[in-house]
Amino acid sequence: MESAGVRAAPVTWHDVAMRDLRLLPKAHLHLHFTGSMRIRTLIELAAEQGVRLPPGLTDDVALRVPADQRGWFRFQRAYDAARAVVRTEAAMRRIIAEAAADDAAEGSRRLEIQVDPTSYAPHVGGLTPALEIVLDEARTASAATGVQVGVIVAASRTRHPLDARTLARLAALHAGDGPGEVIGFGLSNDERRGTTSDWAAAFRIARRAGLVGMPHGGELLGPDHVADVLAHLKPARIGHGVRLAEAPDLLRRVADDGIALEICPSSNVSLGVYETPEEVPLRALVDSGVQIALGADDPLLFRSRLLDQYEQARHVHGMSDTEIAALATSSMRASRASAGDVARWTAEVDAWLAAA
Repeated sequence: MESAGVRAAPVTWHDVAMRDLRLLPKAHLHLHFTGSMRIRTLIELAAEQGVRLPPGLTDDVALRVPADQRGWFRFQRAYDAARAVVRTEAAMRRIIAEAAADDAAEGSRRLEIQVDPTSYAPHVGGLTPALEIVLDEARTASAATGVQVGVIVAASRTRHPLDARTLARLAALHAGDGPGEVIGFGLSNDERRGTTSDWAAAFRIARRAGLVGMPHGGELLGPDHVADVLAHLKPARIGHGVRLAEAPDLLRRVADDGIALEICPSSNVSLGVYETPEEVPLRALVDSGVQIALGADDPLLFRSRLLDQYEQARHVHGMSDTEIAALATSSMRASRASAGDVARWTAEVDAWLAAA
């Protein structure tokens, strides 16, 4: 696949030093709504609501947990504590506006942010208002920042699959590929929860409305889980999928089918999937030819934004600017942006690479 491959090039100090990764045009395809929040925003919203935050949420240390049930519980407890301060329409709008602004500052041209409106619905009058607030602010933020903000509606493995069908029907009413529209349907939370096939009906509802599947898979669990996701949910993209590096044949199938992986290196380390950044198999995944989009996942907890993922590609995995530019182009082609926008942004990446 021409769009997916990243050709190796030797790294020199001149190559590393001369190009600013902040100026590299890129697309951000794996970012969660609550997890995108700024620490300062979290603190201010907690003060407004009279909510006491756990100390670990407000310091400057990235969350680190083991990749087991206990570790996930610690992560989920921190995430739930952050989500508990989002109780007003104004707070929801602020999160979207700031996420777009932060991505604009890091060179993003396209942001596809993931939200489960269920958690916010009780505070704003229901599921429909909760989603419509996010979509409306996504349109406003797109106009204000120049970053196209699309929305992925994601069901949770911790809730009943019937709830996912409700979300899929709601998402279908707002389907589209432009800013302020629902561009895909996902499935998030602990991969070990539930049986993947139970969510197949929800994904069929989404597909009939023209929404592509973007479920999580292959991070906490290995390649067998990815095979399960492929069989039952028919995804166009997989959130994470990093464990496919352990199964070259399945990885080759994913690459051949044009299924993109949203790789979040800092998240993999924070959640204990890999002990160190060096162990994340980014190079192996790139060399396989699979289409990759780097993502930050939950920067509020992992203290690492999109730009940091590109910095790791350069300094941890030794990628040249030519390879990094190919990663950025891959992220754009994996997005739901129009062909015209992708072509324009790709030309901007070429211009970044050509700059002295």
